Amino acid sequence: MTNKHTTTRQRLDRVRTDERGISLLFVAGSIFAFFAASMLAIDVGLFLTARTQAQRAADAGALAGATALVYNSFTDHSATGPAVQSAVNTAKANLVVGEEASVTPADVSFPLNPSTGQNDLVEVTVYRSSARANPITLLMAQIFGIDTANITATARATAAPAGAATCVLPLTVPDKWIENQTGPWTPDDTFDIYETQGAHQNKGGPLPNPDVYIAPGNPGATGYNPHIDKGLQLVIKANNANKVAPSMYNPWDIPGSVGGSDYSDNISVCNTHIVEKGDKMTPENGNMQGPTHQGVDELIAQDPTAHWDNSCKCVKDSAYRMSPRVRIMPLYNPVLYADGQHTGKSKPELEVVNYLGVFVESVNGAGDVTGRITPIIGKIVNYGSPPVGSFAQAIMLVK
Repeated sequence: MTNKHTTTRQRLDRVRTDERGISLLFVAGSIFAFFAASMLAIDVGLFLTARTQAQRAADAGALAGATALVYNSFTDHSATGPAVQSAVNTAKANLVVGEEASVTPADVSFPLNPSTGQNDLVEVTVYRSSARANPITLLMAQIFGIDTANITATARATAAPAGAATCVLPLTVPDKWIENQTGPWTPDDTFDIYETQGAHQNKGGPLPNPDVYIAPGNPGATGYNPHIDKGLQLVIKANNANKVAPSMYNPWDIPGSVGGSDYSDNISVCNTHIVEKGDKMTPENGNMQGPTHQGVDELIAQDPTAHWDNSCKCVKDSAYRMSPRVRIMPLYNPVLYADGQHTGKSKPELEVVNYLGVFVESVNGAGDVTGRITPIIGKIVNYGSPPVGSFAQAIMLVK
């Protein structure tokens, strides 16, 4: 009996201490670890790539929608409108792991911007998900029963009022006002807050019913509107220093520029100096008709086939995505100008209060410049309260 128990115990001890076959466990564990690492390296990498590309598609869609708000229609938020269609088409054009993301007009919205009180935000959401029948197909994870992954990305862009601009023209005209003398306002009107005395405007006493100008950033701002005034033709002439009129321009020196050659170059070529609202513009000395003619001729020669189309109120047949003939013209405060005349200042006071987008059409020998008002993109340099009522808009991602 003792021998039998001893033999059994010995056998159990041998089984307990026997290491034969342990390598199979290590091999099985290694295989599992290999598959887990492969899933991590391949599928997680695929997931992160898809997530990045989906965000890029959403970003592009939101920026395209905001751009359409500026250049096409600020108020058309319909499913077939330019903002929604631009957002959808642009988002789809940015593939996510080789395929279109799902984005429909219902995935584009226009939230209220609490900073501006306007619906100038464009929010776009893109999907590659099972609910949209286009999830991301995984590779190694299928071994563990995980066949697909869902990706969603949202972006928000704004077309916010801009308080600065670059590539501005060295020409300035007064901002728009409420015309109380002849009303309603036309490009041929003059800004009058004082009686005329002799040959000089605004030299006499106060008018009983003066014209009214309210600058951007204030309730009821009266300035040019990029949507209402889009396509309006302006024919502007060198100012005789007596009239404050949309049909008269004042040549001015962009900082760092001196003389007729620089002035002409600033018309034909982009000067990257940033001009902000509130900046003072130094009037150009001398007759600038010749340099104006030369600069505009050189500008038009850069894109000679471009022309204004009244049916769409846009530039057609340009050789560029954005014609170089679309430029920004700073607008000055007509009240300060008129007050300067009234008090006998030798030079007009030119203060930047707004901007005007202009497609430059032509120039004649006298330096008269003809252009069409068009929306324009500006810059935001002060991230405080945006200047509501600004003509120029800044397009940027905010989420």
